[in-house]
Amino acid sequence: MYKLDEEGVKFLKEILEEFGPSGFENRVLKKIKERMEKYADEVKKDNLNSLIFVKKGASERPRIIVAGHVDEVGFLITSITKEGYLTFTTLGGWFDQVLLAQRVVVMSKNGPVMGVIASKPPHLLPPAQREKVVKIDSMYIDVGATSEEEIKKLGIRVGDPAAPWSPFQMSVTGKTMFAKAFDDRIGAFIAMEALRYLKESGEKHPNTYYAAATVQEEVGLRGAESVKWLADHDVAIVTEVDIAGDVPGIKPREAQSKLGHGPSILTYDRSMIPNQKLKEFVIKVAEEAKIPYQLSAMARGGTDAGRLHLYREGRPSIVIGIPTRHIHSHVGVVHKEDVENAVRLIVELIKRLDEKTVNSFKEL
Repeated sequence: MYKLDEEGVKFLKEILEEFGPSGFENRVLKKIKERMEKYADEVKKDNLNSLIFVKKGASERPRIIVAGHVDEVGFLITSITKEGYLTFTTLGGWFDQVLLAQRVVVMSKNGPVMGVIASKPPHLLPPAQREKVVKIDSMYIDVGATSEEEIKKLGIRVGDPAAPWSPFQMSVTGKTMFAKAFDDRIGAFIAMEALRYLKESGEKHPNTYYAAATVQEEVGLRGAESVKWLADHDVAIVTEVDIAGDVPGIKPREAQSKLGHGPSILTYDRSMIPNQKLKEFVIKVAEEAKIPYQLSAMARGGTDAGRLHLYREGRPSIVIGIPTRHIHSHVGVVHKEDVENAVRLIVELIKRLDEKTVNSFKEL
């Protein structure tokens, strides 16, 4: 049975802390490739740089893709002021209120530069303005420079990316983890760990397993659009974060999943309604294998499954989520046991998805 061991935690820490906003994922992808290619029978790459690690089973078909995107929400430098400050726009969705006073890394042509997101000090604002949320167009990144010339010497240019700086940390309980970029490197990690477990355990599977690390999800599911042609898959399982509802102020109707209660099976989002026979199959497998799970529905948002299920004439697809607190911020929180149970569920599904079962998902 899969357990998140010391090697797995070390790899997870490395990819979570790595720099990789949408469109600038190569540093993360190189780390994943370096570790995972020894477990794969073949490595494939599309022209947007999404990676697929192929594990051959008893049959070439069906092809089962399990995909997690590796891009994180970040920023793009839009201008440099004479005083040496950087204005920026977002790569992916951000809530303005979580940005101020947070540290970021700007990736210049000369390498990483540390900075902090700031705005006009509240001491200089009239009382009425101090009560309002500061919008991103009033913020800037301060890298400690005092002139535009100093910024140029640092190698920072318009169009350079920036991302949160946030070290990985286990909680004092040892049960939960703090980090940036859980959305969605935790999903890519689960796909990769399932591959590693299948290789090391020698578990048989009646299909070909495609563990995929996709790009540019946060800016429109773009990596999934191209990777599906590379995979030519028969079934898609997307491993993603799910918004944890165990946070003060969240109503059950808004978010159903809770940390430590198992991975979620997403029953609906705005980008995809899952294949219902596949959904029932996933539930059945989880129950047979005694893997805890939660059913979840998301009124807004979408995942790579929104593109993967529309490949060619359509493909049975589903999303398995990891309940995550504080997504799209500098620090998210996930539960170690949810990660372990998600890997176990993926492995059990791969072991059972033969041609007859996959064909049954397509029947009326």
